[in-house]
Amino acid sequence: MRVLFMCTANSCRSILSEAMFNHLAPEGFEAVSAGSFPKGQVLPRSLSTLQEAGIAIDGLSSKGNEAFEANPPDIVITVCDKAAGEACPVYFGPALKAHWGLEDPSDIKGDEATVSAAFHSTLAHIETRCRALLDLPFAQLDRDALKRELDRIGTL
Repeated sequence: MRVLFMCTANSCRSILSEAMFNHLAPEGFEAVSAGSFPKGQVLPRSLSTLQEAGIAIDGLSSKGNEAFEANPPDIVITVCDKAAGEACPVYFGPALKAHWGLEDPSDIKGDEATVSAAFHSTLAHIETRCRALLDLPFAQLDRDALKRELDRIGTL
């Protein structure tokens, strides 16, 4: 199963999600990420947060969803924050789609401790959702049931 995490810039939330999912995922599961307007580089704070959590950062890069046209995902999860007025990217493939909105920790202003706490809190939130996804009984779920579960996980 291949999961595509999408946000606007593909420099923070979708990168954190890709890395966390792949860190937790058993063989046969893979996450990738993309942005509707990729920044072209991953935020250094995203990378340092992952490293502090013991998660590999090799191969992480900011890219658009055209990178996945040849090998489309099974599931697309947007992680932009609609509540903040962000425009969520749209993926026009046949994949099952869900929204797991997250506040952008890179928007947090404050001292080092405040910003670091925001990134670590976002990563912890992503971990909770990724674990819930990976714990699903995929063999027992049809497409509609999987969609309901994905939507439910987005509320965790």
